[in-house]
Amino acid sequence: MSQPIMRFNQGELLAQIEKLPEHSRFHYPLRHGSMKVGIYAPVGVDDQTPHTQDELYIIISGNGVFEQEGTSTPFAPGDVLFVNAGIAHRFTQFSEDFKTWVIFWGPEGGE
Repeated sequence: MSQPIMRFNQGELLAQIEKLPEHSRFHYPLRHGSMKVGIYAPVGVDDQTPHTQDELYIIISGNGVFEQEGTSTPFAPGDVLFVNAGIAHRFTQFSEDFKTWVIFWGPEGGE
């Protein structure tokens, strides 16, 4: 049995996110099983808390610093960051144009 193609357009999704309130600038339009894919575009402060699934960030635009459990690393477009489930993390010192793909997958508690 064929599956429909799951697709969304980055430009259209970014336009939708720009209309959201600053405290909730994320959207996950593609979901399948335990996986969800979307874009996160915080404004000013990233106040996220640890997630229950493993997570990948793929930086679309902007730059800044990524902090994870006391360790910091700079990031720029094209960088890929992995976070284990349950680990405290956040983006800091990020530019106004910062946007990232976000991919969650796997069981609660991580793989």
